[in-house]
Amino acid sequence: MRAQLRRLDPILIQAVIAAALSFAHIHDIAEAAGQGGWKAWAYPVSVDLLMIAAWRRMRSDIPAQRKGAWFWFGLALAASLAANIGTAGVLDLTNLPTPLRVIVGGWPAVAFLGGTLLFHSRKTHAEPEPDEAPDDEPQAPADEPPAPPADEEIEPPANEPEKPVLVSYADAADALGVAPETIRGAANGPKARLTKYSGLTPNTVRVDLNEARRVIRRPAGV
Repeated sequence: MRAQLRRLDPILIQAVIAAALSFAHIHDIAEAAGQGGWKAWAYPVSVDLLMIAAWRRMRSDIPAQRKGAWFWFGLALAASLAANIGTAGVLDLTNLPTPLRVIVGGWPAVAFLGGTLLFHSRKTHAEPEPDEAPDDEPQAPADEPPAPPADEEIEPPANEPEKPVLVSYADAADALGVAPETIRGAANGPKARLTKYSGLTPNTVRVDLNEARRVIRRPAGV
């Protein structure tokens, strides 16, 4: 039990005490103004509810709601503050002045107007619901081409030209198992069968290893 008492927030306790005192003071003013029985208890309820509703609108993200809520919050706070001061010996509760009796009598209509405006301001600024529900099927982006039908055959891409593998005469001879003179003779002369490529230096010549395989190792009689 003591552990639970330690967990109570002092600010919450102070707020409950202040609310109870304010509640009793408004009741006393209403009762002194001729509102006896349950009606005297209904006055502090209406004041506190109007203040709470206005405070909730003041925390809204919509500027129009906050602007109107400040007025009703200030009005409820002024009514509570006036009741607290009036019961502190400032007023004779046995003989309240007529203007104060008029204010107490007209408070229910004012509280009803404020609560109605605060409630409908939430409905007016609520986000509109969409007219039509979004389609469940995902749509393809506009820049992507449509997929071909399933019954159509997709043509394979054209074969890209084979990139040459450039090697020296000696490297080509080692790879093919022939003498370097054979590679040199196939790449030079009036009947050259191999294409020569320039190397890194002017005196360096390269040949395509794939082309050498096709030319040097071709079947006899071809």
